[in-house]
Amino acid sequence: MYKFIIRPVLFLFDPESVHHFTFSAIRFLFRIPGIKNLVRSFYRSNDPRLERELFGLKFKNPVGLAAGFDKDAKLFSELSAFGFGFVEIGTLTPKPQDGNPKQRLFRLKADTAIINRMGFNNGGVFAAVDRLKQNHGVLVGGNIGKNKVTPNEDAVEDYRICFNALFDYVDYFVVNVSSPNTPNLRALQDKEPLTELLLELKKENAKKYTPKPILLKIAPDLSEDQLMDIIDIVSSTKIDGVIATNTTISRERLVSGNKGEMGGLSGKPLNNRSTEVIRFLAEKSGKAFPIIGVGGIHSAEDALEKLDAGADLLQLYTGFIYEGPALIRRINKAILNKA
Repeated sequence: MYKFIIRPVLFLFDPESVHHFTFSAIRFLFRIPGIKNLVRSFYRSNDPRLERELFGLKFKNPVGLAAGFDKDAKLFSELSAFGFGFVEIGTLTPKPQDGNPKQRLFRLKADTAIINRMGFNNGGVFAAVDRLKQNHGVLVGGNIGKNKVTPNEDAVEDYRICFNALFDYVDYFVVNVSSPNTPNLRALQDKEPLTELLLELKKENAKKYTPKPILLKIAPDLSEDQLMDIIDIVSSTKIDGVIATNTTISRERLVSGNKGEMGGLSGKPLNNRSTEVIRFLAEKSGKAFPIIGVGGIHSAEDALEKLDAGADLLQLYTGFIYEGPALIRRINKAILNKA
């Protein structure tokens, strides 16, 4: 029903407006008694064979929602009812910021893709914390970044603020230095500044009674030498894993008329490259750390390829928009069939 009725109607309108409308509609519907349980019974997979245990956390199933969809932790509980094993909120910054000027979100229908240049638009980490206090049982990851106005030399403090603010309310952290939509942010992926940033967060983590997992989200546009640097950094800093990958600045083989829009590309065109990065990291590191695979998953077959390449968990974003929540159920069913 989603692909043939709901999606065609939603795709008639501006993508960002549709996103906010959909949030409001889901929130309204879930206030109706019984709706949340009905949705959960239809989409959620409860087979214990789907459970995964990584970095001390137990995931009900390996399919999560990627960061960027529920930036401000406004809908994580409702979204979990569609079958996600975990939900990643953010990217959050210390101070609220509007992000880049609109229009900043574009569908590339012919390519089954999206370009966004949102620019870490969010209401600030402390507003999100207030909502996360109402969490009842959803496994939540906190994706953190720096404010646009913060120079790179001061970026560590922004990440530290977000880390400490979220610490009691999320289950794991993701350090985002790979978005192409904040000026100079990707420069923090260079070996020296990235190592410094991760070591500072590890120090903060060590001060806590029970430290929490810290993961790094990387770009798909890194060279093999840069990916080897990532492996070295994970080893030297002893962070808990990598999310591969964020959106790409590549525009290879696109056919949509608006393919030239600035921003990060997600969706089907990213699938092969993100899988290549996963396989490279897994093979070259000797599977030394967990990998969450994200990028271009639009079918159960795409998901299985990423797992075969070395991913331990998966995340959806653009595939969820194009395929609907039934994709989560199909992926989990395929994993069970292969078990």
